[in-house]
Formats: sequence, C-alpha cells, structure tokens
Amino acid sequence: MARISLTPDRTPLIRIVEWYSKRTYGKVLEPLMALSHHRRVLITTSRFELSVGRWKKLDPQLKALAELASATVIGCSWCTDFGYWLSRGHGIAHEKLRDVPVWRESDVYTPLERDVLEYAEAMTVTPPAVGDELAERLRQRLGDAAFVELTSMVAVENLRSRTNAALGLHSQGFKDTCDVPAGARADRAAR
Repeated sequence: MARISLTPDRTPLIRIVEWYSKRTYGKVLEPLMALSHHRRVLITTSRFELSVGRWKKLDPQLKALAELASATVIGCSWCTDFGYWLSRGHGIAHEKLRDVPVWRESDVYTPLERDVLEYAEAMTVTPPAVGDELAERLRQRLGDAAFVELTSMVAVENLRSRTNAALGLHSQGFKDTCDVPAGARADRAAR
C-alpha cells in the first residue's frame, strides 16, 4: 500500500496531469499522483522526464534493459511492471525481459547487452561497483555520448525506483503478470 495518498486535491494542474497520463499510458500513473502533493516536485520531475525522453544517443533497447536491470536490483515492483510494458513497446523480446534478474545464466543476450546489464547492476549497488575494464569496454563499443547517456539513464532509474519504492508504490498492472520478479535482487553484481 502506498505510504501517501494517491488522490491529491483535484486542482487544474492535477486534472491536466491525469488527462495526459490517461491519454499517453491508458491510466493515471501513481507516481505522478504521489508527487502531486508537492507542485514544484511534480513540475520539475515531469519536465525532467520529458527532457530525458529526448535523449537519443543510446539504442532504445539497451537503454530499456539498463533501466529494467536497475529497477530489478532495487526491487521496485512499479518500475519493473511499467518498464516491462515500455520495453515491449521498444520491441524487446519477452525472453530478454523475463531473464533480466538472471541474465548471467541466460543465453538470450548479446555480449554488448550483457555488458550493459552488468554495468547497470554495478552502478545500482551501494556503493557502486563499476570497474574500469567494463566502463572502458562499453565506452569503446558505444562511443562517448552513448556511454554518458547509459550512465545517466541508470542514475535516472535509480532515482525513479528508489523514490517509488520509498513511497510504497507497487505494480500498477501494466503487465498483468509481470515475468520479471520485482523483488529479485542482483546480489551477484557485487561478485
């Protein structure tokens, strides 16, 4: 259960947010309703997310895998549910999404995807455990701009997932039976 009401006062701003959310995603996003208790946080976060959506240096499938890996490490069921739904929209195969928590044992990923998943996990654990060799391998294969975008996307997903988890937000049913176990921890990232 959410730790804050998801029914803020229905101001004109909230009505616009609800309308946009329903139009874009088919339902009102609970994280937006939680943030709606603080107008400036809602506006700043919304503007930030719209800006992040215009970053295009990194392949969308790699970006989606990195976000989902980070959300899975944190254990945010809302983010894994929504991330799965968005990732399917990017054309990522069901098997790749299902296997994110166990990517090391799976044979569905390319070497680059494996590096992206490892990097996302290594960035997400506390303290971060990113090694120089992995970072350099990704930088060489992706280029500087896409590497910076990858790093920033994992950081953004950490912000989202940690905020949603702390607010007690849970799966909203974007994927009725999410194949990515939200609580699956990637403790292997520390190895």
